Amino acid sequence: MPENKKEKSGKKSADPASLEVLDAVKDNEDLDSAWNRYDDMQPQCEFGQDGICCRICNMGPCRIIPGKSNSGVCGATADTIAARNLVRMIAAGAAAHSDHGRDVVHTLIEAIEGEDPDYEVKDYKKLKKLARDFGVDEGNGKKDQLATNVADKSLAEFGRQKGVLTLTERAPDERYELWEEEGLLPRGVDREIVETMHRTHMGVDTDYRHILKQGLRCALSDGWGGTMIATDVQDVLFGTPEPLQARVNLGVLEEDSVNLIVHGHEPALSEVFVEAARDPDLIEFANDRGAENINVAGICCTANEILMRHGIPVAGNFLQQELAIMTGMVELMMVDVQCIMPALSKTVKNFHTDLVTTSPKAKFPGVEHKEFSEESALKTAKDIVKKGIENFENRDREEQTRPEQKEVLVGGFSSESVFDFLGGTYRSTYRPLNDAIIDGRLLGAAGVVGCNNPDTCHDYNHTELAKELIKNDVLVVSTGCSAIADGKAGLMKPEVAFEMAGEGLEEICRAVGIPPVLHLGSCVDNSRILTLLSNMVAEGGLGNDISELPVAGAAPEWMSEKAVSIGFYFVASGVYTLLNKPFPVTGSENVMDFLTEDIEDLVGGKFAFEEDPKKAAGLIIDHIKVKREELGLKQAMYAKNG
Repeated sequence: MPENKKEKSGKKSADPASLEVLDAVKDNEDLDSAWNRYDDMQPQCEFGQDGICCRICNMGPCRIIPGKSNSGVCGATADTIAARNLVRMIAAGAAAHSDHGRDVVHTLIEAIEGEDPDYEVKDYKKLKKLARDFGVDEGNGKKDQLATNVADKSLAEFGRQKGVLTLTERAPDERYELWEEEGLLPRGVDREIVETMHRTHMGVDTDYRHILKQGLRCALSDGWGGTMIATDVQDVLFGTPEPLQARVNLGVLEEDSVNLIVHGHEPALSEVFVEAARDPDLIEFANDRGAENINVAGICCTANEILMRHGIPVAGNFLQQELAIMTGMVELMMVDVQCIMPALSKTVKNFHTDLVTTSPKAKFPGVEHKEFSEESALKTAKDIVKKGIENFENRDREEQTRPEQKEVLVGGFSSESVFDFLGGTYRSTYRPLNDAIIDGRLLGAAGVVGCNNPDTCHDYNHTELAKELIKNDVLVVSTGCSAIADGKAGLMKPEVAFEMAGEGLEEICRAVGIPPVLHLGSCVDNSRILTLLSNMVAEGGLGNDISELPVAGAAPEWMSEKAVSIGFYFVASGVYTLLNKPFPVTGSENVMDFLTEDIEDLVGGKFAFEEDPKKAAGLIIDHIKVKREELGLKQAMYAKNG
């Protein structure tokens, strides 16, 4: 490995387990990692970073060079080009999460109509609530009929031609009225994505503000449409999560067990994969080949899905997918869609690990494909588990690296469980949460979510931001790779509140028995945060709209187009949202001003950008204090801790 690749190895991650694996393989010239490839890309294209490169027609690519070429061949300015590029990212991110939602609805249909289905409705209470929200007829009162009605209504939301998305009615009345007044209420999910792509085609929309307003509406169709449907229908099918304990980091890989990794974002196959791995016949098959057990662990958001419903351990987040294979301890990695690095197909060639793709939407050249369908889900899962067991004997124990690092976390929180753990089963309420903020025991709350990115130290921004917030009595809720980062850092154990939280937050954690950072699930489960915020408004005492709440959001290591859509639907919902680095629009001063200032007048939320996590925490805390002052609330009951 060239020297320039080695010299930064100690700065690549804040996670000791990841650094241990990177160090173990640093002299292997056949191995690459995301960090190495990031270094190889330097310097990256400044026109692309600034968002002023346009390639949407064949007169280009065009780039804006101030003083030389102030517009593209067609006359598109930096403002137009930057806005188009950004909202196309929103459309792609909305498509990814919303397509996930549509697939989950098809799984629900299979559970109802399949001849011998591998799925069933596990949360009838959630099904009935979803039916009420959709305004559907309970039919003959039977579970299958109600599920059919909900599935039909859910699918109709994607292709809706008239009216607006139903679940936007969950938002506070003032928020809904604002969207209606500004023409931001999302119509059909697919319609918003298609219209976004149409408007940004060559020769259509050129007004950057008009383009960005469509981006907001498209993002709302994701957050309050496709993503919210995904979360709710997954709860119906697989059960609404409840708090439970699990383990996280590469140390969850077991020396004497068959280690199987599930990686991706869609839980339909991983749910039955967990069931297959617990099959007595397959466990006996593993025992016969010298393994003590079958150990399933997750990477990325599939990990979060099976963690919060089954307590399955998490091997790591996005930037650890290659590292898990590099331990030499993984017999098989099963992947579906989203955030799967193409490099995995090369990485596995250096180890005994089998890589198996399962989605009809994602195949890798030279990689075995076992296509998943709802009709044969359990059989497919058992076949893949068996393949992993057969590979156990090929593990080279002399060449493996086994990090010891693993942490305990409490996961499985949801907007529903907040009612119960705050008020109790028979007195479920958000009142204690609102009162804690009103009284000043809690300064406020923040959602810290999103990806990893090798352009910053892995996990560092997530964990340092969370530490600084909880120290200042800000309750943190987290999803996706950010949640995994906080879990690895030990921030999701109740007892950590005694060491790191401010006095007010510590008091609440002691009383309720919760960690100061709450694991709310996968990245589609950001919709749980939207619901939680709406519930806080509905409870009363903190204003009449989400934009009035003393809360904020952050994606401190954002990477994907999904993160762009998520950021925009939070801002469009009225949430101050902070990212470590700007979107690729810095080549347009007008677009930057719109995102960080003007947009607040439109929707009540805005973006801020700050790379230093402690300074970022300061910006969030200052924003929360302003919101408290606007509500007439006294400042925090306790002085700043440390």
